[in-house]
Amino acid sequence: VYPLHISPAQEEGLRKATKKIEEMIKQFEQNYAVRDKQDVLAMCALQFAAQVEQKSLNKESDNVEVEEKLEALNQLLHEHLI
Repeated sequence: VYPLHISPAQEEGLRKATKKIEEMIKQFEQNYAVRDKQDVLAMCALQFAAQVEQKSLNKESDNVEVEEKLEALNQLLHEHLI
């Protein structure tokens, strides 16, 4: 047990993260012959970091796509207003 000071707004997110970590630990222990808990936790950390980075990349890609569509729409509006 680790003493954490969190706001009530963060509590649900922390509980969900805890559940995901517990599920990941079980999955790694079942699928791989990992004996050291520290190795399992490192694997979980790597997987979470990879997911965060992938979401960031996806968001950047989505932002570029939205920006391109807005520019095209702006160009159409400009052409029809002039």
